[in-house]
Amino acid sequence: MKNNQQKWLYLIVLSVIWGSSFILIKKGLIGLTPLQLGALRVLITGIILIAVGYKSLRTIPKNKWRWIVISGMLGTFFPAFLFAFAETEVDSSVASILNSLVPLNTVLFGFALFKITTTRRQTFGVIIGFIGTGVLIASGKQLNPDQNYFYAGFIILATIMYALNVNIIKKHLQEQKPMAIAAGNFIAIMLPSLIILFFTNFFTETTLSNPKMITSLGYILLLCIFGTAIAKVMFNKLVQISTPVFASSVTYMMTIVAVLWGVLDGEKLSIYQVLGGIIILLGVYLANRKK
Repeated sequence: MKNNQQKWLYLIVLSVIWGSSFILIKKGLIGLTPLQLGALRVLITGIILIAVGYKSLRTIPKNKWRWIVISGMLGTFFPAFLFAFAETEVDSSVASILNSLVPLNTVLFGFALFKITTTRRQTFGVIIGFIGTGVLIASGKQLNPDQNYFYAGFIILATIMYALNVNIIKKHLQEQKPMAIAAGNFIAIMLPSLIILFFTNFFTETTLSNPKMITSLGYILLLCIFGTAIAKVMFNKLVQISTPVFASSVTYMMTIVAVLWGVLDGEKLSIYQVLGGIIILLGVYLANRKK
């Protein structure tokens, strides 16, 4: 399969997988705290990836391990906790729409920090996208006054980290195997996750015998196998066979998938929130559009 066909296949599959991850996080939080959810997500995924890809770790040169660690922290560790905390107050569908800021931040930080050239049209797209973010958050506060929309800031921070990670993979890890990058990421972040999980009192008998926690673990297991382990390797490959901006455009279709899941789960969306989402996606489109 040619790279052009392969990248579109990866994009579609990732959209379905990651579009479903927001509702899985929401369901996981029924029986788990945000710290427990984030830590378990890292640990379970790490065990899976390292078991499958430990041999590929030998292919990573010593001078690349610094970037592997940074990539793991920015692309997985911190966002796992940030999204868990955000979805204690913000609906999963809104979280997915805000996640659409990733391509815009990819353009912004690619130009500012990695000297990746940008165009006037891309800059215009970034501005439009952030206007849409403002509309989405403001309308969300009116529709759900009981929710604390300051937690949306956690999602915005996570999108910045994702964008930095995409540029780091493209600039510093382009020649490394996708499986090696993914396994190396988790080698770096599993220990701090285990320490966090230990201090949440997860291993007490009261927690482990809670029926809600058992159900939540089922959702998190699905999230880890598909939404993090398989998707992580696929995304690293997608970045290598395409461009950082194209790879981050997975947020186009995953947003549609996530919003559909949210509506099916009874979440409310106002016309102004939909408008804000459309404005964000318009900005993403302009930032990606060829001449």
